[in-house]
Amino acid sequence: MLGAIAGDIIGSIYEFNNCKTKYFPLFTPTSCFTDDTVLTVAVAHNILNGGGYVDRFKQYHHRYPAGGYGFRFHHWAVSESTEPYNSWGNGSAMRVSPVGFAFNNLESVLEEAKRSAEVTHNHPEGIKGAQATAAAIFLARTGHSKSEIKSYIQHKFSYDLTPTLDEIRPTYQFNESCQGTVPQAITAFLESNDYEDAIRNAISLGGDSDTLACITGGIAHAFYGKVPDKIAEEVSSRLDEPLYKVTVSFMQKYGIS
Repeated sequence: MLGAIAGDIIGSIYEFNNCKTKYFPLFTPTSCFTDDTVLTVAVAHNILNGGGYVDRFKQYHHRYPAGGYGFRFHHWAVSESTEPYNSWGNGSAMRVSPVGFAFNNLESVLEEAKRSAEVTHNHPEGIKGAQATAAAIFLARTGHSKSEIKSYIQHKFSYDLTPTLDEIRPTYQFNESCQGTVPQAITAFLESNDYEDAIRNAISLGGDSDTLACITGGIAHAFYGKVPDKIAEEVSSRLDEPLYKVTVSFMQKYGIS
C-alpha cells in the first residue's frame, strides 16, 4: 500500500508535465498526494473497519475535496446518488492496492477488488482493471515470479503484456482508461530491477503519471517487499495525520514492511 501512495506522490508533478525519461527528481517541494492516495487510504480504511465503499468514498471526498478527482467521480461523490456510473476509468485500479495485501487467497482478492470497483466503476473494463491490479499484488507478495504473474494476468484478463516499455513509450499518450493504463503499469513493474526502478519505468512512459506510478508502485512494493527508507520518509512527511494514521494501521495489521 505504501508503495502505491509513494508512486502517486512521486508522479504527481509529472501528470501534466510528462517526463519521457527515467532520469528525473523523485521528489520536489511541490510533490504531493492526490486522489489516488486519498481513495487508496479510503479502501484501506474500509477493510480495517468494515462498512460500504459508497459511504467511505463519499466521506473521503468530503474530507479532501481538492484531491484532483475525475469529473464523473467528483459529480457522483457530491450527489445523493449511490448508483455506479459505468466507468472504465483507471480510478478503480489506482485505489485497489490494499485489497491485494489484505486477503489470503486469490478468490477473495478478486471478489473484494470487484466490490471496491463496482460501486462506481461497474463497467467490465473498470472491474477488470481493479482485479488485475489486486491479483498482481497478491501474486507478487506470495512469492510468485514475474513470469508467473505475467502469464496469469495475460490469461485471466486478456491484457497484452508483450510490448516492451521501449516500444510503448514513443507513442504513449495520456489515457485515463483501465485498458490504457493497467497493462502499461504492470509492464513497468515487470521490467524493473527494484522498487525505485519500477517507479521510474512507470513515469518514463508519460501519460497519467501519478496513476501509472501508483499502480506500478503497489505491485513493486509487494514483490520487492519494502519501499526504500528514504522514499518512505519522504512519503510520510507529505501525508497529513489522518491519512498517515490509517496507512500505518493497515500496514501493521497486515504485516507490511
